[in-house]
Amino acid sequence: MVKKKKIAWGITGAGDKILETMKVMEKIRLEFEDQVDIEVFISKSGDQVVKYYGISNDIESNFDRVWVEINANAPFLAGNIQLGKYEFMLVAPATSNTVAKIAMRMGDTLISNAAIMGQKADVPIYILPSDVEEGVTITQLPDGKDLKITIRKEDVEHVEKLAKMYETYIIKDPHELVGVFRKHFPE
Repeated sequence: MVKKKKIAWGITGAGDKILETMKVMEKIRLEFEDQVDIEVFISKSGDQVVKYYGISNDIESNFDRVWVEINANAPFLAGNIQLGKYEFMLVAPATSNTVAKIAMRMGDTLISNAAIMGQKADVPIYILPSDVEEGVTITQLPDGKDLKITIRKEDVEHVEKLAKMYETYIIKDPHELVGVFRKHFPE
């Protein structure tokens, strides 16, 4: 039997696109279950959000391993990414805060630290920012109601900065994640 590759999936405190990302990742897990283990790393804020959206149990039961941030180095994700234990890191969805931290090289959280260390070790980093384009957008709250938010140019500038970084890729829609896995794990 061939040893499965590992993927690190980081979840931050972004509620926008979290439900859609979860559905896509469940499908990806089924499609690639013979090739890859998806290990989930949830930031402190992400832990609040997955509970708020009612998907905490789904994540626990559908993915290989799940960790919640204790601090920027615990669990030891950054080191394991640098050691090549993961094919790539996925941050989906990513808050504007996490995007800014990675863009500004502030590794003071589990996810931002791991992404920055991954970049330094030439590990591909795929990021699904919640704030990609300037303007008004509508997101859905856990109760199904819509919430209007305005994405500012400063948030978009951080996304654009990330997009220029080596082995760092911006994903605009959760459905694009399937293509990422097919690229890394062709049949």
